[in-house]
Amino acid sequence: MVLQAEVLRVRLAPPGVLAGNVDPDRASADDWGFLRRPALIGFLALVAIGVGASLDSSPFKLEMPGTWFFGEPAQQGATSTSFLLFGLVAVYGGLVLLARVWYGMTRALARRPGAPIKHLWLIFGLWLLPVLVIAPIFSRDVFSYAAQGEMVSRHINPYDYGPYTLGAGPYVNPVDSLWLNAPAPYGPLFLMIDGFFASASFHHMLVTVVLLRLLAVAGVVLIGVSIPSLARSFGKDPGPIFLLAVLNPLVLLTLIGSAHNDAIMLGLLVAGVAVARNRHPVLGIVLCALATAIKAPAGLGVLYLGWEWLGPNVPWRQRVRPVLTAGLIALAVLALCSAVSGLGWGWVANLETPGTVRSWLAPTTALGLGTSGLFHTLGWQVSTSGVLSVARVLGFAVAGAAGVYLLRASDRIGGLKALAITLLLFVVLGPIVQQWYLTWGLVLLAPVAEGRWRSLVIAVSVLGPFLGLPGGRVLVDQLLHSDPISVALGLLGLLGVLLVPLGRWSASWRWEPPEQQEPESWGRSPRAAAY
Repeated sequence: MVLQAEVLRVRLAPPGVLAGNVDPDRASADDWGFLRRPALIGFLALVAIGVGASLDSSPFKLEMPGTWFFGEPAQQGATSTSFLLFGLVAVYGGLVLLARVWYGMTRALARRPGAPIKHLWLIFGLWLLPVLVIAPIFSRDVFSYAAQGEMVSRHINPYDYGPYTLGAGPYVNPVDSLWLNAPAPYGPLFLMIDGFFASASFHHMLVTVVLLRLLAVAGVVLIGVSIPSLARSFGKDPGPIFLLAVLNPLVLLTLIGSAHNDAIMLGLLVAGVAVARNRHPVLGIVLCALATAIKAPAGLGVLYLGWEWLGPNVPWRQRVRPVLTAGLIALAVLALCSAVSGLGWGWVANLETPGTVRSWLAPTTALGLGTSGLFHTLGWQVSTSGVLSVARVLGFAVAGAAGVYLLRASDRIGGLKALAITLLLFVVLGPIVQQWYLTWGLVLLAPVAEGRWRSLVIAVSVLGPFLGLPGGRVLVDQLLHSDPISVALGLLGLLGVLLVPLGRWSASWRWEPPEQQEPESWGRSPRAAAY
């Protein structure tokens, strides 16, 4: 009787990979049904984030009339704080739950190798839905992009003027006041695409923002298409790598949720590295050059592809020629983009624009501001801007010196790992640390990360969405001034999200790292000889 009931239960169970739950320890080798529960729980976590961020007066999105299709005040100042505490608890609870689910999946796929990529793509599609529906969260940068695209469509060069030159209007109003008069630091390819979106939307600001978010989705999809090939070229199981690079909470929330152009830059960079490892170095350099024409940091990819072109264990003098060749190819691509766009090379001079922000999250900025404050306390009259500039220059010098060392040691360290660490160093030691900047190094590090480096990728990906997250101060203020019973219920809800069991798939399995392999040059792979 029990057997018949079990058979009936299985027959009536919903088909597909995204429903039900299966014990991973007891499932057959080709049964990946245990991914259903984490997929659905992750979806619910993202729905909670979306609902909390969409409520009136949410600090996680821009509270301005006309900046999204729903959840915004009808007129300026017409906001209510009735559901503010609920929204804050929903967002933070969703973030905690998503972090737990994703971390549990990293352990599960480490324990069960060989996960089909098609199942992970289904999870990506499911998790993407709530992120696409809600307004841009955690950042207002996409509104600056939209304004710059409107400038291009009206033949105003964003390298010479800030968005304020458009005057008052739907494109200018949502732009952060810090960037209203700031020229664009982005490459000509991005601004060409940006200008096309403004024209294609018939100069409708909201439609332009939607198109820019879809561009971010395209960038993450390009990462997802390229990362399995890159993982296999290193002899790695592509499933866990796909999970680290694409289903990463930091990628979903700050690249797609915030609609940052870092997504398409990173997609082209990963694609360039992947095709270079598969014996197409020139195409790889072109793709990395196109990524540089989106944002400048991708230029490091060109340098590394040129350095590794001839394979490992090559004297540095013999590497000069391929590095120069790679640089000339990239320069030709950038020159073509600059000429076709008609915008010129002004973006190079504007690369210091993001440094206008003074954030204590950046170690060099914190050091400069702290040192200046100490001098003032001691009665020494020094310029805060001068001390800050010195601290930032020192940070860049340290990052540059470390980058040169990593480049020279790339045969021993591994080219991709050296590139990823270099990008992370330039972010951490740069003038400003933004959550989405961290994805540059994390995504590239994912295919080669083992041991402590893998733990670093996981830890930063879990903690990254909380760094500099808006709403923290508002949450504390609400906790201090709200009804004690409501506060207690909210805290109990967060505690429940933190402690509730998620199923056997998330159990604390002992993960045994794979055997250490010798680092491989991009010029050689298990399937390919030197270029």
